[in-house]
Amino acid sequence: MIPVLFPGGPGHKKPGCRTKALMDKKRLEQFKKRLEERQRELRESVSRTEEDGRTTDLGEIAQDIADRASNSYQKEFLFHKSNNDRHLLQMVESALARIREGSFGECISCGEEINAKRLDAVPWTRYCIACQEKQEQGLLEEETGT
Repeated sequence: MIPVLFPGGPGHKKPGCRTKALMDKKRLEQFKKRLEERQRELRESVSRTEEDGRTTDLGEIAQDIADRASNSYQKEFLFHKSNNDRHLLQMVESALARIREGSFGECISCGEEINAKRLDAVPWTRYCIACQEKQEQGLLEEETGT
């Protein structure tokens, strides 16, 4: 017997179930595209910062103390920018991995669903708001890898 997919038939599911699943898939694809774009931007930024750091190293020959101080400050700034970009890149890549695994949108600590507005604002987030607050207070052990 072929299941009937119109309302009231034996194979009928609750109204909206199929639509919701398609919307979720569509929304997930939107997140994936946003994350892939951010990943590309961050990779470019890291490459540029590394190149700028190499260029700054060439300026080390400067004899003037003010020039050396300026070069030192610029190298320190580029180092911090590169570290921040690399950390964010890891988080973005981790979010893409969670999309592939099917766990995107779930808190990696408690397993609860992450608020949609939070995901819209920070799609690479790993924690729900409650667990993020605990993590920031040092009450939650930092997860590594994902």
